[in-house]
Amino acid sequence: KGSFKYAWVLDKLKAERERGITIDIALWKFETAKYYVTIIDAPGHRDFIKNMITGTSQADCAVLIVAAGTGEFEAGISKNGQTREHALLAFTLGVKQLIVGVNKMDSTEPPYSEPRFEEIKKEVSSYIKKIGYNPAAVAFVPIS
Repeated sequence: KGSFKYAWVLDKLKAERERGITIDIALWKFETAKYYVTIIDAPGHRDFIKNMITGTSQADCAVLIVAAGTGEFEAGISKNGQTREHALLAFTLGVKQLIVGVNKMDSTEPPYSEPRFEEIKKEVSSYIKKIGYNPAAVAFVPIS
């Protein structure tokens, strides 16, 4: 599937590629003039939360991916939703820096809706503030 072409860079297991989800953590390293960077791709699927915890516990910064699609965001931010669970786990595991990637912006109505992005930013900011993050220090990035 074309939309998974970049996910395949990190998703190496046959089952990951067949199902289109990350199952195990994957690490990729690179360096810049100032930093050594390790990307840890951790699963977001509820069935693999143990692997997500393993990856997150090693991180200095987390990128929380939030789906913008109607219904998807609402499910994730609901009382037992994965967006809440992952943000809380990241903070509890000591990840102090957070970036929120608002994914599937091309699926909003209309596509790339700024009001939808702002609505998501407001709701996620409210939640992450409750668990201990400073929303003013969190970058929200619209992606697709």
